[in-house]
Amino acid sequence: KYVLIYYLITNLFAFVMYGIDKRKAIKNKHRISEKSLLTISALGGALGSLFAMHMFRHKTKHAKFLIANPLFLCVHVGVIVYFIIG
Repeated sequence: KYVLIYYLITNLFAFVMYGIDKRKAIKNKHRISEKSLLTISALGGALGSLFAMHMFRHKTKHAKFLIANPLFLCVHVGVIVYFIIG
């Protein structure tokens, strides 16, 4: 139960971070680092990151985001399945 709550919060946070970064990019303001965006994805926010990438059309041409986020998502699905089934 707590694992699902953690993933829900982390994915929401990741989604918001990508949205904020996109807005800052449009307004030419100080941005959220790519390292921070990838870190939140690695910590559980990969699904939210992928949704945000497509919704905001943000970071969709960066190979590291196109490779890392789906990879992180696969790992997270495995973790969730392990905790629910195992």
